[in-house]
Amino acid sequence: MAKAYHLDLDRRDLKGAAIALLPGDPERSPLIAEAVSRAYGSAFSLLASKREFTTCITEVMGKKVLVTSTGIGGPSTSIAIDELAQLGVKTFIRVGTTGAIQERIKNGDCVITTGSVRLDGASTHYAPIEYPAVADFSLVAALAKGARKAGVNYHLGITASSDTFYPGEERTDSFMKYKLRRFRGATEEWRALNVLNYEMESSTLLTVTSALGLKGACITGVVNRGSTGKITPQLLKAGTNSAIKAAVAALEFVVKGEGL
Repeated sequence: MAKAYHLDLDRRDLKGAAIALLPGDPERSPLIAEAVSRAYGSAFSLLASKREFTTCITEVMGKKVLVTSTGIGGPSTSIAIDELAQLGVKTFIRVGTTGAIQERIKNGDCVITTGSVRLDGASTHYAPIEYPAVADFSLVAALAKGARKAGVNYHLGITASSDTFYPGEERTDSFMKYKLRRFRGATEEWRALNVLNYEMESSTLLTVTSALGLKGACITGVVNRGSTGKITPQLLKAGTNSAIKAAVAALEFVVKGEGL
C-alpha cells in the first residue's frame, strides 16, 4: 500500500482514524497527543515525521484520533488536509496560536473561528475567492463546550488569515519598514469590521474542508495583542496551553457528535 507522499502514512497506519487535530509546530504533535491520552486514559504513539509533518495517534472513547502538524501557512496546511482526506480523515480541527486585535481579548484567551477573511493564496486553488471560509457549526459548538468544560475564556468570531506573518499582519517589527498600500491601516479596518484576530492557516483549512465536503474548525490561543506585541515564552506557553486544554476537552463532544 502506497504511503501519502508528504505525510509518510497509509491507511493501515491510521487504524480507521477519522478525526485529526492540526497544530502548526511539529513539536506540539506529541504534546497534544500526550494531553489527549492523559485526559481519556489511552496511549499514544508516533506514526511518522517527515518535513514539517509529524503525526501521532491516540484514542478517545474508542475512536482513533490523529494529531498532525501542518507547519506554517496555507500551502503546507492544504497538503496535510488533502493527504489526510485521501487516507479517510473527515474531521479537521486546527489547534494553534494567534494575535488578537480587539481590546476585549486578553493574552491566554482562545479564539474559536466561525469564519475567516481569506488573505491567503492556497485556498484559491480549491475554491474561488467568493467562496466563504466558514467553520463547521457542530465543531464550533463542540469547541465552545470544550472551552467551558476546561475553564478557558474564549471568543467566537471572524479571523483574518494571512499568508505572511509580518506585512500581512501589519507588524511593525518587520525588517521591511515600508508597508504596501494594501496593508496600511489594515488592522484598524479589520478591527472596525469586528474581526477578532490574525493567524495564518484557518482560511485555507476552512475553505478546503468545506469545498471537499469535510468538517473543519479552528481554535487558537492568544499569544500577543495588536501588531507590535512581543511574543514572550510565557505568553506563548499560556496561549498554547489554553488552546490545547479546550481542544482536548472538546474531543468528547466531537466523538459523541454533540453540538450546543
